[in-house]
Amino acid sequence: IAFTTPWLLPIPLVGLVSAYLAFAGFRRYPEELVGKPIAVAGALVCGLTLIGAPSWHGYVYATEVPEGYMRVNFDALMTATGEPELPTEEALALDGQQVFIKGYIHPNSMDSLMSKRFVIVPDLGTCCFGGQPPLTHMIEVTLSGDQYASKSYRKQRLAGTFHVNRSLKPVSELKGVYYTLRADILK
Repeated sequence: IAFTTPWLLPIPLVGLVSAYLAFAGFRRYPEELVGKPIAVAGALVCGLTLIGAPSWHGYVYATEVPEGYMRVNFDALMTATGEPELPTEEALALDGQQVFIKGYIHPNSMDSLMSKRFVIVPDLGTCCFGGQPPLTHMIEVTLSGDQYASKSYRKQRLAGTFHVNRSLKPVSELKGVYYTLRADILK
């Protein structure tokens, strides 16, 4: 599972430590303990995962941004706690730029199971458990062409033209948004 989620990379390390402890037990009590082939298999899988998963995540990070787009993180768009919820200077500088951003679809922003228009937010807490997200934590996405998004708890990867509205743009079921993205690519 560490291949799908980077923050689970410590699990293979725990597996290797467990295998080391198992091998120590096999040396100490060779006649009483069984299961050495299973421990060997577990150690091999954990070792390969400990090497392969970070390599895979590095490869994905290095190749996921389509050519001609700039990687943007939600942190550049969000205002600090306690500050007025207005577009940040970084967001204003990105207005009209081709960007690549990742986020989760806010469930209240889709009126059907498949939609061309929805709102993305930076994390699942904001998405599903936080009610109304802060205004600078949302981007209204409009998909171009024949692409449709479906309701999902999976992180969406989007590339398109980013725009900043100077005044709050109403969005159904939410207070509104400052940021919009005309997405050419949905992964």
